[in-house]
Amino acid sequence: MTNQTQQITTNALSEQLTFVSCTLKEGVAELILNRPEKHNAFDEVMISEMIKVLAHFADNSQCQVLVLKANGKNFSAGADLHWMRKQAQMDFEQNLTDANELAKLMSVLDKFPKPTIAQVQGAAFGGALGLICCCDIALANERASFCLSEVKLGLIPAVISPYVTRAMGQRAARRYMLTAERFDVQKALELQIIHEVSDELDSAAAPIIAALLANSPQGMAWAKSLLSTLESGVIDQATLDYTSERIASIRVSKEGQEGLNAFFDKRSPDWTIANSSTANGSVTQSPVDKNNTASAPGAK
Repeated sequence: MTNQTQQITTNALSEQLTFVSCTLKEGVAELILNRPEKHNAFDEVMISEMIKVLAHFADNSQCQVLVLKANGKNFSAGADLHWMRKQAQMDFEQNLTDANELAKLMSVLDKFPKPTIAQVQGAAFGGALGLICCCDIALANERASFCLSEVKLGLIPAVISPYVTRAMGQRAARRYMLTAERFDVQKALELQIIHEVSDELDSAAAPIIAALLANSPQGMAWAKSLLSTLESGVIDQATLDYTSERIASIRVSKEGQEGLNAFFDKRSPDWTIANSSTANGSVTQSPVDKNNTASAPGAK
């Protein structure tokens, strides 16, 4: 599929969506929650549409980075009230099917094969925290606020709990999932839900996106898979065998060879040139260390 065809396909997909939209430009895809009149509260339709967009960009070779953002004053108020009312009328099997779709969304976002960045403004409640914690990098503005409010309704944050707990830790999760208290962006920063705070989210994201676009797409995808595999924290012989196999495999891969040879040849790797061509319409060589003092990327 050509670059132009992939762009047309993205535009056509976006036109079919109701509660989200999507764009793709210069290697950067955007998945945008687009229900500002409802504070981007999500329901089964929005969940289904987000899964569809993520699948589209996962298979799109022109997508190198995914940005998750939202239109309006707030990132997301969590679950839509009308959707919750319908859930209250469902039987167990219907609720299980419904919950499985939300679980699928979180898993697909968490395992998305390219770097993901969440840009958060205003309120991010309930399931919205799950979306944020599934992203690799999260930025928020000063007025952002967060809440795991489920127990106030007699519910639990079950589907999002693995991702939120991974981000903030078991001890903090016990507090905020039990109290359902609201906390501000500085506390979110302390809890490692957010990486940076800025009232200019696009500007704050720009240097991060630039850094990601300069990196090996395969290297980043493999790094994400590596981190996912190592989440248990167990370091045993199986872990040693797995990590040794991974570095050996990527060293002899086409992209690994290109990265190492480019380093020693003091030139930009071909993925950097390709990204520069896409962005600017011309090839721009990235700076190379003339003294050759840096360690070769991916050497260990």
